[in-house]
Amino acid sequence: MSLPVQAQAAFTRTFGRTPDAIAVAPGRVNLIGEHTDYNDGFVLPMAVERGVAAAFSGRADRVVRAYAGAFDETREAAIEQLAPGSVDGWMAYVGGVAWALREAGDAARGVDVAILSDLPIGAGLSSSAAIEMAVARSMTAASGVPWSPPEMARVGQRAENDFVGVATGIMDQFASAASVRGSALLLDCRSLETQLVPIPPAAAVVVMDTGVRRALRSSEYNARRSACEQAVQAIRTLDPRVRALRDVDAELLARARASLTSEVYRRAKHVVDEIQRPLAMARALEAGDLKTAGRLMNESHASLRDLYDVSSAELDAITAEARSHRACYGARLTGAGFGGCAVALVAADDVEDFMNHVRRGYHNRTGREANTFATRPADGAHLI
Repeated sequence: MSLPVQAQAAFTRTFGRTPDAIAVAPGRVNLIGEHTDYNDGFVLPMAVERGVAAAFSGRADRVVRAYAGAFDETREAAIEQLAPGSVDGWMAYVGGVAWALREAGDAARGVDVAILSDLPIGAGLSSSAAIEMAVARSMTAASGVPWSPPEMARVGQRAENDFVGVATGIMDQFASAASVRGSALLLDCRSLETQLVPIPPAAAVVVMDTGVRRALRSSEYNARRSACEQAVQAIRTLDPRVRALRDVDAELLARARASLTSEVYRRAKHVVDEIQRPLAMARALEAGDLKTAGRLMNESHASLRDLYDVSSAELDAITAEARSHRACYGARLTGAGFGGCAVALVAADDVEDFMNHVRRGYHNRTGREANTFATRPADGAHLI
């Protein structure tokens, strides 16, 4: 039974009627460009063929009543009474979207919604952004509010930042809202301009779940972001035009090194280098140069491990195992780090052998079981 069909059945079981429609929003895997989004940089995510299905019907009042299949729980909240801290747990992502729509001036009506997902939670595939975009798609459709992927990505980001309290960038929500089947999405996180980057047919993208849920808490994530902000403040004394690490090149960073702590310098060094990699990888993919694309992924993982300190023993093990297979062009951790998933670029005609190799080798290295799946780029949030 497909996920949308399961969501429809859950809605009928919970609310005693047939839903008006079903909103589907994908998770995403970031091919390259990690921790660059909140530094006004570039990222290269793609939507995966797994995500969130939200069966919904509009209500006559301004109440959101939601069922979460992952928790087998139903909760509700009045839109007018929503404020940061007013709801918690999984409901914070639902209530946060309703609150952010209200704050943006969108006259979104209440909904009954049943939410199901086939994304692993906390694995770095943006299950939270998929929930946010599925709820936003549901509420806007129920209310007759036009669907604008960039605007709704901002709504989702505000829900996450100001309601849930995690200082994420906009990449996850944008990828879930605006992706197009067959292509990765080169996103300029400053201008929000996008470019579709087709994935060559000769390549497959394989997601490798370490089975270790991320230990990264909001405090660790926010600490990385704070280090970047400290670097910008120091560098601005040398060049007042600097607004974010996007505006810093290697030469300027080297000039500022003496005024930065070792930790802040390493964080900034990762970001300054990483901001260029999505542009380079997009060019490589467009040229069908999978060897260069893979090399960039390997360099990104090393930088995240050695400079940004967000890898883990399991992520290092699974990416090393991936690189040891003849079909692998490159592999890196994906998402915020500290556990979760890695991603590999693999020759399309050797995917099954590659995945078997990774699962065996990862188990031999760590004693853990890895889940793997191959995916093509999927569409962003839509109604069915």
